[in-house]
Amino acid sequence: MKGTAILIHSEDFLSYRFRDNHPFNNKRLELTLDLIRSFGLLDEQSLKPPRIAEEKELSLIHDADYINVVKRADSGKVSADRLKEYGLGTEDNPVFPGIHQTASLIVGATLEAAEGVMSGRWLHALNLSGGLHHALRGKASGFCIYNDASVAIAHLRKKYGARVLYIDTDAHHGDGVQWTFYHDPEILTLSIHETGRYLFPGTGGVYERGHDAGLGACVNVPLDAFTEDDSWLDAFRKVVPRVAHAFRPDVILSQHGCDAHRYDPLTHLSATMNIYREIPRIIRELAHEVCGGRWIAVGGGGYDIWRVVPRAWTYLWAEMAGKPLGEEKLPASWLGRWQPKSPVPLPSTLHDPEGLFEPIPRRGEITQKNQLTVQQALRLSNLMK
Repeated sequence: MKGTAILIHSEDFLSYRFRDNHPFNNKRLELTLDLIRSFGLLDEQSLKPPRIAEEKELSLIHDADYINVVKRADSGKVSADRLKEYGLGTEDNPVFPGIHQTASLIVGATLEAAEGVMSGRWLHALNLSGGLHHALRGKASGFCIYNDASVAIAHLRKKYGARVLYIDTDAHHGDGVQWTFYHDPEILTLSIHETGRYLFPGTGGVYERGHDAGLGACVNVPLDAFTEDDSWLDAFRKVVPRVAHAFRPDVILSQHGCDAHRYDPLTHLSATMNIYREIPRIIRELAHEVCGGRWIAVGGGGYDIWRVVPRAWTYLWAEMAGKPLGEEKLPASWLGRWQPKSPVPLPSTLHDPEGLFEPIPRRGEITQKNQLTVQQALRLSNLMK
């Protein structure tokens, strides 16, 4: 009998760690899994270990030269200049012990999720360690060594001939996935993100809409800095369902970076937990409406690992498991374990109470600008014609 949802996890994911003071800190996985368990949302039957992606699978997307450099990056035998040619040994992407094996394990987890959903073993599958959407064909970028989402999408195309809708809600534009499939009309990449005017990677404008046969199969919704919940959700609700119904994919693969929250230290958006409750609810509904419920989800950005990531990804798993949560209090047991270790006071509820944050002064101007961006993005997509 087909299972509802599976969560793919390994303690070895914690080895994807650049250095102690690096903003990308996978301790967030430990915090999240503990919170999910504290809510009683995870039994051992719903957990599955990953596998390591084979080199031929990585090669679906990544250049052989790049893979070979990553394999030798931690050996001490590759010069600093050579590493930097491939985006490694930089401030964003320092080399760490076991870099190739750990990055390959994350890719393998997303491949396992994709295979399980497309083979019919599970309806939904989640790899929170994945979503490394900035890695390019031959270069590491933005804390991402291998692009697990791109490899999984390429696998779905090759093995199943699947038509894939990729939805990216990270505050940073999903550039690596976009450029990989920029010419492919069977892969629609949809990214809703903070405008690249002041934020890495500086791409994701509305006029990036695909090329040649893929023209129109790339949709970008760059939101103004300091966008709050109402405007963010208005854009999401106007664009994502219309695109999904027009494109009619065989499967949805969604990336759930949770760095649009006001607490996040790296971005300039001003969302609250409201959007992280709504995003998975809407995607789950769409998956059942357009592709038989087939839904693969991965993690992504999220740099307030104490107050934001565990709550956002608990909402995500709860929705995937068919046990959605609302405005519950955080379990006292979880707070008791983690508050003594946290550098900031932890929230007491899964949601952010109304009035927690002061409104942004330019709210009206930002909302109007985002509405125009949404209209433009829809107009430019060939799907809407």
